Amino acid sequence: MSGLSIRLAALPDLPAVAALFDAYRQFYEQPADAGLALQFIGERMSRQESVILVAQAAGTLVGFCQLYPSFCSVIAQPICTLYDLYVAPEARQTGAGRALMQAAHAHAQQNGFARLDLSTARTNHKAQALYESLGWVRDEVFLYYNKAVPGAIAPA
Repeated sequence: MSGLSIRLAALPDLPAVAALFDAYRQFYEQPADAGLALQFIGERMSRQESVILVAQAAGTLVGFCQLYPSFCSVIAQPICTLYDLYVAPEARQTGAGRALMQAAHAHAQQNGFARLDLSTARTNHKAQALYESLGWVRDEVFLYYNKAVPGAIAPA
């Protein structure tokens, strides 16, 4: 995609990033909810709880990835979780996803993160091929679990 650029998202990007985030959630079979997407992304941005990188082409945001800083107790170093990666259908196969992944790696490197982690659906073979082509290694040692916490109280 000619004219593709990757940059940090800024508050004026909020509506466009939220729309991409809503589409991302729908990809993972969640119901469309533009209000929830706007609130969630707005909170991450205003609280500086994540780093959001955006792909822009011809003045339009066509993709994003969201990174959450964390720590790994085993290696006793800061790490970063690449939790979200999404490219709009019309911008797929243009290199936007690859460019976002490379920018995430550069961000981690420049900010002292020892490792990047991510997870993806077992059926998302295209994404897996992209990750592996960029040197990501599938974890064969650890199993990941999660558990819902019904009735959790949201932080103020």
